[in-house]
Amino acid sequence: MRIAIGNDHVGTEMKRAIAAHLESLGHEVVNFGTDSTERTDYPIYGERVARAVAAGEFDCGILICGTGVGISLAANKVRGIRAVVCSEPYTARLSKQHNNTNILAFGARVVGVDLAKMIVDEWLNASFEGGRHQRRVDMIADIERREECGPEGC
Repeated sequence: MRIAIGNDHVGTEMKRAIAAHLESLGHEVVNFGTDSTERTDYPIYGERVARAVAAGEFDCGILICGTGVGISLAANKVRGIRAVVCSEPYTARLSKQHNNTNILAFGARVVGVDLAKMIVDEWLNASFEGGRHQRRVDMIADIERREECGPEGC
């Protein structure tokens, strides 16, 4: 799998650990984040990863900031992105199975490295179930379309 990974200054160390974990599993990981611990702005990296995933250049993305919230909010502004913040593995798995999430986010100040690896593994090993869930994912895409084009359509 090709995985885009991004982070702000708070997530630098965790990004390194997660990238190494992913590479040890045979995934190709491309870094869109900062490698510095100097203060920077998380929306930059959330957007970079989201645009690369939305363009189909990567199978999925992983984002890390202090809580995972801010960077996921930025990513979710990109059409076609369904980024989820997870602090435990169960939600990560169900987010993929039911919502077909394409970006996983978590907080370096919220979860430790070992838990983050478990969250990533559950998310990557899950598959979208489709069926009744597809209708809901389509509804989310319709919201994006209406936001872009207005209620009357494009």
